[in-house]
Amino acid sequence: MNKRYAIIIEGEPGHYSAYVPDLPGCVTAGKTMDDVTHDMAEAIQMHIDGMKEDGLPIPEFTTQVNYVEI
Repeated sequence: MNKRYAIIIEGEPGHYSAYVPDLPGCVTAGKTMDDVTHDMAEAIQMHIDGMKEDGLPIPEFTTQVNYVEI
C-alpha cells in the first residue's frame, strides 16, 4: 500500500526547500518546485528505507493540509 506524506515547500524561484512534517529530518532543496517535489519523493523513500534498516518504526502520516480563504 502506498503512503501519502504531506510536504511543505518554501522559498522563491531558483531557491526552494522542502520538508516532511511527519518525517523529521527528511529535507531537500532545488531550483524549481518540480525539482523539489521529485527529489522529495526519493528522499522520503531513502529516509524510510534507512529507518527500516535501523529497526525504527515508520511514522504514520498524520499531517493534514488545508487552506483558508480570507
